[in-house]
Amino acid sequence: QGCQFKLTNTSLAHLYNGVLYPAIMSPEENLKALETVEARPDDIMLVAYPKCAVRAVKYGLTGRLLSFPSHSLFVSAVPSQFLQKAPSPRLLGTHMHPDNIPASFYQKKTKMLVVFRNPKDTMVSFYHFSNKNPVLPTAESWDRFYADFMSGEVPWGSYFDHALAWEKRIHDPNVMIITFEELKQDLSGGVQRVADFLGLSLTDDQVRTIAEESTFNAMKEGAKDSHGQMGSVFFRRGEVGDWRNHFSQAQSEQMDAAFKKHLEGTRLGARLKYDVYCK
Repeated sequence: QGCQFKLTNTSLAHLYNGVLYPAIMSPEENLKALETVEARPDDIMLVAYPKCAVRAVKYGLTGRLLSFPSHSLFVSAVPSQFLQKAPSPRLLGTHMHPDNIPASFYQKKTKMLVVFRNPKDTMVSFYHFSNKNPVLPTAESWDRFYADFMSGEVPWGSYFDHALAWEKRIHDPNVMIITFEELKQDLSGGVQRVADFLGLSLTDDQVRTIAEESTFNAMKEGAKDSHGQMGSVFFRRGEVGDWRNHFSQAQSEQMDAAFKKHLEGTRLGARLKYDVYCK
């Protein structure tokens, strides 16, 4: 609260409840109205900090598991009346901070699949996404975006605030946390884990087929059909370790210190395997 937005094109973002959101999300029509949105028993919600691969999971892995991508909606990006009128079952996605997700989804014990990615690759992907997406503020430079990301002064707020909020819910039986790196290392295993979480029974052949169709390359190849001209914006590289092409030594060390301060010793921090992917 009280943070100052330092990116260019500031008219493309606004502060709401202490968190920056893209201006496309109207404070009244979207964010305030969401507080009264009612969850349904068969809702499934996918959650991630921006550029932690929620879109790939939503349209790829989960869409194929559940077979209802046509009913998918991005919470906070569409007016609440569309959420209320959407047919069931609803596959919902959001970047919202967990404390700002409508209370009804916790009260109704909605299944929430939460995707995380190491903060260095997240920052790089977010930087490129911001510069290509017309509804987001454009970063003045990599160094400026780095500084704003580290201080949480980017749309959807601080990565570490999101991580610490989900750390508190990591053992909630209705919450499953999975990392981008885990999916890259063993996509078939990830498919099976998600299916088990959602109560779905799959054969080995089904798991293998879904995994093959849910790779990043498969998502990228089909992006033009699923996302039109925005396909190249949402699906860029999908690699682990691209941060090495952007971070200076000083920036890397500063992020290492931030991770140690906020997430070292936490359960989510251990899941991210920071020493493996970020050192």
